[in-house]
Amino acid sequence: MNLRRVKAIAWKELVQIKRDIRSLSLALGIPVFLLLIFGYGLSLDIDKVPMLIWNQDASSQVTRDFLLNFKNSKYFKIVGYTDNYRDIEHKIDSGKIMLALVIPKDFSHFIKSGKQAPLQLIADGSDANTATIAMGYVRAVVSNYNVELINNAFRQRGVNPPESVNERTRVWFNMGLTSTWYIVPGVIAMIIMIIAALLTSICVAREWERGTMEQLISTPVKRPELIIGKLIPYFLIGFFDLAVGLIMARFLFHVPFRGSYLLLGILSSFFLIGALSQGILISVVARTQLMASQLASLTTLIPTILLSGFIYPIFNMPKFVQSITYLIPARYYIVILRELFLKAGGIVNMWDEAVFLLLFAFLMLGLSIRKFKKKVA
Repeated sequence: MNLRRVKAIAWKELVQIKRDIRSLSLALGIPVFLLLIFGYGLSLDIDKVPMLIWNQDASSQVTRDFLLNFKNSKYFKIVGYTDNYRDIEHKIDSGKIMLALVIPKDFSHFIKSGKQAPLQLIADGSDANTATIAMGYVRAVVSNYNVELINNAFRQRGVNPPESVNERTRVWFNMGLTSTWYIVPGVIAMIIMIIAALLTSICVAREWERGTMEQLISTPVKRPELIIGKLIPYFLIGFFDLAVGLIMARFLFHVPFRGSYLLLGILSSFFLIGALSQGILISVVARTQLMASQLASLTTLIPTILLSGFIYPIFNMPKFVQSITYLIPARYYIVILRELFLKAGGIVNMWDEAVFLLLFAFLMLGLSIRKFKKKVA
């Protein structure tokens, strides 16, 4: 391989990128845009659930004390009170509330007499996942209230409450359970995969459409030299996007980075070379920029968002779909990023992922070189 020819191809591609201001602006601006959108707009935390109250026992202090548990909770937002089911139905239909709590008129009487007090919870099940979590919050509040009632009953009789299980929770790596810490590393992986594949997916096709590929074919440049030369400028852009993502994650979203920057750079190189080579392969096969960009979006955007574990847990997917996720490179890179950001993981913890990304890089680079033919037809 002649390094001078590789350098010449890389310089030519870099000049072409500089002339294409729109593509360069997208390559440098999209990472910032996506991080802002996903970092601030996408949250897996469910709190301030809008709730409507129908308190049919409003004159009782017991009922008012019970409702304080919901007012003082960060998980609920009491948006108003009502005195009929029609209003509840209207507000759920219009999406103004998710939960409605109906307290019967004899609620305090049941509590004071030591009997089981009925309580009605009406939930909007159109968003099944959120409704399930919100109902779980309600059950937790009611459960805590029941425990307090039992303890007070024992104290009133001069008896110490019976010993029960004392749960002490300790959360590792993300003590505040902040969803941003989970999402942002995944966004960085998504950005690199999509930007890398989209940018390089049109570079060879562009040469064919503009008629400059014939000039390259007539030169002594060999296939590996041409492919590697075209990858180098996009590799630098990819690392720039990675640096932007890392800086924004640390200083804008306050996601800690506990791992090794050197290890991040090495493993990111594997992933980036594979993603860029995949884009080159698409460009070689497609021959037109429109087809290449569509194939790149189809093979990178959808799998990365849906099947990589970026948002949806892989263990919760059907077994058949789980088997498909093993073929998604972003799955392994997201694991690496979360290990490095949150767990201070070393290469021992990410050995399988590192080997897969290395194989992915060699496979895509080899296929792109093999598929490229130095002939017009």
